[in-house]
Amino acid sequence: MTGTQILVPVRDSVTLRNTVAYAAESAVDAEPGAAPTLHFVYPVSERVTVGDPPEDATELLDRVRAWVAEDLGDNAASIGVETALVGPDEYLFNPGDYADVLGRYAAENDVETVVLDPEFNPSGMTPLLPPLETELERAGLAVEIAPVERPTRRFPLARRAGLGQFAVLFGWAYGFYLLVGGTLSTFDLATGAISGLVVAGLLWRISLSGFVDVSRLAGRLGRLVVYAPFLLWEIAKANFQIAYVVLHPDLPIDPEVVEFDAAVWSELPVTTLANSITLTPGTLTIDVSRRHFTVHALTDGAREDLLGGTLERAVRFVFYGRSAARIPSPAERDADSDDAERPTEGENA
Repeated sequence: MTGTQILVPVRDSVTLRNTVAYAAESAVDAEPGAAPTLHFVYPVSERVTVGDPPEDATELLDRVRAWVAEDLGDNAASIGVETALVGPDEYLFNPGDYADVLGRYAAENDVETVVLDPEFNPSGMTPLLPPLETELERAGLAVEIAPVERPTRRFPLARRAGLGQFAVLFGWAYGFYLLVGGTLSTFDLATGAISGLVVAGLLWRISLSGFVDVSRLAGRLGRLVVYAPFLLWEIAKANFQIAYVVLHPDLPIDPEVVEFDAAVWSELPVTTLANSITLTPGTLTIDVSRRHFTVHALTDGAREDLLGGTLERAVRFVFYGRSAARIPSPAERDADSDDAERPTEGENA
């Protein structure tokens, strides 16, 4: 490795501890007479920075300082260690955004070398590391992926399973066989049933995780059949609204990024809502972190419809039933939160 000023972007990961150790070792091995400094920076987007720095960022940087002090040992006095938050006043979304803030920090501190954690992925969605490495190299920085081992993830091949798993897998296999066959002849019905039984018998403890409640699954599928035309109707309405905006002489757009916590839980409902929002013209899901949605809305109307919770209620109806559809919308939940935080007359006095 070249350079005595080493920049290490950090986010909590399974390989961060070893990456810190590698960076410390590289600083110790610097040329004699050099004064190396390790710069550990935590990129944090504007949307999660309100007032004080986020606790997880400052706690992680404190942890990194403790790690590097342990790794440097007797060399700690001769090697500088700096920690910082970068990008708190910017909205960081793509690899170019992260490369810009890291590049500016590097220029301000005469850093020429960047060490990247192989599991570094602050966006939490699509892989960020390869394009980030390319963007940093374009900025004139020497980039190295820390050569640390990633832990092997092992999962049990066979799982506990019930008749629900067997029935669902048989239904999928049987339906797929008939779909590919294209006919409902006696021969296809018989051979499809046999094939479905073989597939279900071999894979029912492997292909599905968790127990399946067949009656609940059937209810969800029925509600999904109702949801599909509803979503198509919402898409059609939004198309007309966007067409009106585009054809209007004044082009009355008001783009804005909005955030809200959706009242949906687990991966499939969250994914369904995120995709439904994106499919509806005028809104685009930018980021999802658990239940926290970041959405770009093109117009006031699109923003009002989004926060009005029409799609959210429909998705809750599909996955949780009719009673869940009555949960307040994001706008109503936000209004209730504001009312709860507003001081009463007695508090003012």
